[in-house]
Amino acid sequence: MRLRSAPVGFVAILGLLVVVIGLAASARSFAALQPGIPAWLKAHVGDGTDQISQVVLERARALYMRKVGEGVVKNPCYFAMDATRPSDLGNGVLGHRYYIICEANQSFRAVAAGHGAGRDLKGVVNFANGRECSKNFGNAMDSELTGGGDYMTSDTKTSFKGYYRVGAKQNAVFMRTFVQFNGEGETANARPRKIGGHAAQVLKGLCMRKDPASPYANHDGFVPAGTLVTYAGGRSNGCTSWTPEDAQLIIPLMKDKPTTLYIYPESRDIAAVARSATAGHALGAGLYWNAACLKQIGTPKFWPKETLEPVIAKYKADHPAPPPQPLPICTQ
Repeated sequence: MRLRSAPVGFVAILGLLVVVIGLAASARSFAALQPGIPAWLKAHVGDGTDQISQVVLERARALYMRKVGEGVVKNPCYFAMDATRPSDLGNGVLGHRYYIICEANQSFRAVAAGHGAGRDLKGVVNFANGRECSKNFGNAMDSELTGGGDYMTSDTKTSFKGYYRVGAKQNAVFMRTFVQFNGEGETANARPRKIGGHAAQVLKGLCMRKDPASPYANHDGFVPAGTLVTYAGGRSNGCTSWTPEDAQLIIPLMKDKPTTLYIYPESRDIAAVARSATAGHALGAGLYWNAACLKQIGTPKFWPKETLEPVIAKYKADHPAPPPQPLPICTQ
């Protein structure tokens, strides 16, 4: 069968129409990116529950607009986190401090997110954080601290972690997806620190179970198995962790569509608030920290990698970890 050729003029018009439609869609996606915060978004600005504080939004939006202008972000959504707000409010209630903002469809949502646990190097230095409020921040390797500043979401990897029990003689596969973050400035070492986002779930009490039919079995026919634990109200090793339900919403928005994440506070903010708190002054104009958490922690502290990494390295040298042991065989 012979195919007829379309007239050249028709092809040109069709091509132009496709371009126009594409440009129109792009314009719709980023039309809301005005220099000022649009009115619909201002309704979500404030220091109350499920609101985003002014400085956090301004910086998150500025980062997003800059990356859109550079042509490296085409995602209609961007993210922000306010790590000065409380995480675990008690009685199973989580504080909402991670923000999903999609200006193209005027969408705003606040959800829970964990902060870095930090560490207590016994007899040397203690930079550990409580469950509710974060006092210590930093960017040192192996510090398990949250580092504030500019990030871009990057590659996504889903890994098999093991099996867990879901019923009598019934097991389910636990796969966890990790979104790598790339940072700039003080957060530039996010990739070597393995800083990213994932669901707040882990397998505890691992053992090896005989299951040669499993596609994940090792050469001896064993697979790891454990108890699935959700720690949405707990702390992370420096990553941003979400409830499993929120992770199912957030991760697809990032997958294969890089965008920006701004985490507050930066070291400059911590230093300014610490000076004010030490002097016993109320926070003046231009300074922000969640009031409830500031009352709880007293004075926040930033631990720069230049000073903390040598301390951690010496502690590790003085306290070598025992050699890794094989997982025990499951008894049931």
